[in-house]
Amino acid sequence: MPTDHLSRLTRRFAGLLATLALLAGCASSPTPSRGGAWGQQSPAPSTTPRPEATAPAYTPSNVALGPIVAARATELPAVATLTAPVDLWDRIRRGFSMPDLDTELVRDREQWYATRPDYIQRMTERSSRYLFHIVEELERRGMPSELALLPFIESAFNPQAVSSARAAGMWQFMPATGQSFDLKQNMFRDDRRDVLASTRAALDYLQQLHDRFGDWHLALAAYNWGQGNVNRAITRNQNAGMATGYNDLNMPTETRYYVPKLQAVKNIVARPQAFGATLPDIGNHPFFETVTLERDMDVALIARLADVSERDFRALNPSLKQPLVMAAGTPNILLPWDNATTFLRNLQTHQGPLASWTAWVVPSTMTVAQAASRVGMSESELRSVNNIPPRMKLRAGSSLLVPRSERRDADVPVHVADNGHLSLAPEVILRKTTVRARKGDNLAKLAGRYGVSAVSVADWNKLSVNAKLKTGQRLTLMLPRQVSVASSSKSKTKASTKARAQAAAKPPAKRSTAATRKNTKLAQGKTAPRN
Repeated sequence: MPTDHLSRLTRRFAGLLATLALLAGCASSPTPSRGGAWGQQSPAPSTTPRPEATAPAYTPSNVALGPIVAARATELPAVATLTAPVDLWDRIRRGFSMPDLDTELVRDREQWYATRPDYIQRMTERSSRYLFHIVEELERRGMPSELALLPFIESAFNPQAVSSARAAGMWQFMPATGQSFDLKQNMFRDDRRDVLASTRAALDYLQQLHDRFGDWHLALAAYNWGQGNVNRAITRNQNAGMATGYNDLNMPTETRYYVPKLQAVKNIVARPQAFGATLPDIGNHPFFETVTLERDMDVALIARLADVSERDFRALNPSLKQPLVMAAGTPNILLPWDNATTFLRNLQTHQGPLASWTAWVVPSTMTVAQAASRVGMSESELRSVNNIPPRMKLRAGSSLLVPRSERRDADVPVHVADNGHLSLAPEVILRKTTVRARKGDNLAKLAGRYGVSAVSVADWNKLSVNAKLKTGQRLTLMLPRQVSVASSSKSKTKASTKARAQAAAKPPAKRSTAATRKNTKLAQGKTAPRN
């Protein structure tokens, strides 16, 4: 046998022995148990001498082999259940991971909801369109499933809800906060109402707040009250040597009730029978499908091709303000799961135009009547479609929805779809004017004198419509320039000047005979004037 071949065999045999020795060392190591604790040690190593290796090139280390001990079944990690959730409510319950809040306010809100079963029924049925998507997003991000219940507190799952503070949508975004999370708000759409966009923004915001405060209850308080306010409340407590948890901060009543409301809804979802509540059946599957549009399409046409009502279509696409879906601005629309297939099938065979509307940018400041004449619409229709208030004219750069024509037949470009706005100016400029009440005046008489309504005069002066006026009482009016008191005075002055000029142009009236004879004598120097 060649020498080099014999050397290779020797090295392989030596490597095999080294591997066996390493395995022997591992087998004698302690066995880790669940949770990171160490188990019992192996029995003492055997003292029986091992046969020596015959390979001259390798000398094994003096490592004893111990018996391999089978791990006990109780030391293995628990196996996760493979059973699928019964329904979406069950799936939500399995994802609960926020610490529970147990306070009197929670019990107060539980009682409030429990005594309003009709309200619970309405808002839970409304949520059936949107809950699956929200739960999917929360699980994808590894966030607590309790947050899927937050729109119950914010808007009762009404994507068209608008608060007195102008917060809008299912997640109730304020205009500025929505803009900071890239929610477009323009002439044609409001993404604060969009199901996908607003959910993405809300979960981004909640995650951001949790990263900042490290506590979900404080994050929720900041979502309701503002992170700056929560941060200042924490700082005040820290400076006073007080605790800084959710229950320890001095907060407005609304924020104080905010987390207890969510906890109450969570408790009802967890144990509906205990509260006499009935939750509607919501299957653990998607309610809607996303469809991407490549061209502008009328809302009415989309609904017809998908075999759904316009009302149901808008319930899934509540951000749309107009009868047109602009592919450049809102390319993704939501349709009920089965209807999405119907829509795509019918779209392939559709003959005819897809859109009867387009956008027109006003080239110069003009009245609504002038704009309507330009685009071939009646003034009332143009006002109605674009929500233009009365007594307003359109500024240059305003974007309007108008019918398609030979001159305007293109899809709306992206810069208009994303930034379209309506800029208005008063047709008549009003000026603040102060007038005095006359004797016997009331608001109706005074308002009639200046061509305004008594209700407006009362509002301008913070009076009741039936308020009694004192003679000489000062009142504020908002009058057009051409009807203002100052202008009326100028008109009177002009009228007086005109009257004097006309009087001067008339021939002088005949004087008395005596006066005429007297003037004649004076002219002839016969009678001296009296000093």
